[in-house]
Amino acid sequence: MRKAVYAGSFDPITNGHLEVLKRSLKIFDQVYLLLAVNPKKSGAFTTEERLEMMKEAVKDMPNVIVDYYDGLTVDYCKKVGAPSIIRGLRAVTDFEYEFQLAAANEFAAPDVDMVFFMARKEENFVSSSSVLELRKGGVDVSSLVPPCVIKMFEKKGL
Repeated sequence: MRKAVYAGSFDPITNGHLEVLKRSLKIFDQVYLLLAVNPKKSGAFTTEERLEMMKEAVKDMPNVIVDYYDGLTVDYCKKVGAPSIIRGLRAVTDFEYEFQLAAANEFAAPDVDMVFFMARKEENFVSSSSVLELRKGGVDVSSLVPPCVIKMFEKKGL
């Protein structure tokens, strides 16, 4: 079975994330959608809220396992036997960050490869932080996120 890990802060999960996930399922038999903590980011949603949204967003994808891990993603890959990490790329700035991350991951775990998916043109501007900013500015973001995220925005008064 071909396994991969798609890790991110998913704060919140977006349709762009889900697009990358769906495309990765054409290559991998099983994908772990991993909520990974980024200590450089302060979240708009709690860990529990993010996991709830992630699980709801992928409930119809039986080959996706939602999980949480607070260590290195490469260590999680070893734990579950997944030799690949999935990442999405939107712009040149993403490439620079991902290039550094790939080098660090290769240093830490040379047997784990990173697989990159280019964002579709419709989603290349969408990031979790841009969705939050737009929402806080009163913009309708319902076409950018799954319905469960809109429900969570409303629940939190965002």
